[in-house]
Amino acid sequence: MKVEIQPDVRDTAAQLGAGVPYALKVLAGRLADDPDMGRPSGLPGILTVTVDGDLFEDCPDLSVGYIREPDRIEIRFLRATPSTEPSTDAHDQEQEQRRGQDQPADPAATAVTVREIADAWHRITHWLKHNAPDSYAALRPGAGPAAIAALEEELGIQIPVELRVLWLLTAGDDGVNGWGCLPGNKALMPLDAVAAVNRLKMDSQVHEDALNARRPEHDRITVWKATRIPVVALGPADSTSGLYLDAATGYLGRWSRYNEGPDEVLDTLVTYLEEAADMLEAPTLATRDKPGLVGGALVWGSSLDSALEHRWQPLTG
Repeated sequence: MKVEIQPDVRDTAAQLGAGVPYALKVLAGRLADDPDMGRPSGLPGILTVTVDGDLFEDCPDLSVGYIREPDRIEIRFLRATPSTEPSTDAHDQEQEQRRGQDQPADPAATAVTVREIADAWHRITHWLKHNAPDSYAALRPGAGPAAIAALEEELGIQIPVELRVLWLLTAGDDGVNGWGCLPGNKALMPLDAVAAVNRLKMDSQVHEDALNARRPEHDRITVWKATRIPVVALGPADSTSGLYLDAATGYLGRWSRYNEGPDEVLDTLVTYLEEAADMLEAPTLATRDKPGLVGGALVWGSSLDSALEHRWQPLTG
């Protein structure tokens, strides 16, 4: 069985400790012999396996996620896992497996979505690492399954597989000087910000529902739906507007604290990330926004401050 390791995973391994690359190599050998040694991660098509860091010098405990295909294995995720991490508890493992069983019934389609999100995000982060290192450094490590499960419980809905995969890869963007790495200098929201914005929007809808009870049906106002999950903010420190993912439709839409009318964005999370990657890799063909650099940071032209125009270097290659 052939085992492939994504370049970004190798980079992460080198950052986690001098012994981690060797531990990853040993694990790859074990997976080649026993490709089904992992356990369900809560994502159909994704298995996870833990590595006891005590067996290797300068190596923390590790959680590794991989895709198992008929003729190969692809290692996609790697993170350090504290020995006290709740997700290693048997009860949490049962919960993760149960969540995986609650996913849509078409495992092939779900596996495609997992691959598309991971591929698009790896394209973005690979570009950032080699062209905008400051923006790359501002990305947070991936969230653990327990953190995502806690957010899911607070939101009260099942988090779509595409968003779960993205958060496993990175749990937010701290940005550089107010610039996020997504088009429009938007930023992927940290999980605590997702929860906070959702609470505010749900409270707003509760208020509107009280008023709707006295309004004619055609005048009733909906400012938020329980299926909406805030995902992207206008900037790393912004809480005024951004994009949400509607778990019911799979499409993105715009949210704002001012509760303007609905404004659907005809993008899925997959197409949104794929287009961002396309614009970075082929900037001369970009139509929605123009990427450029200010020092070591990615800055998109649509939200460029006039005071920075003399420093901004549009990408041409």
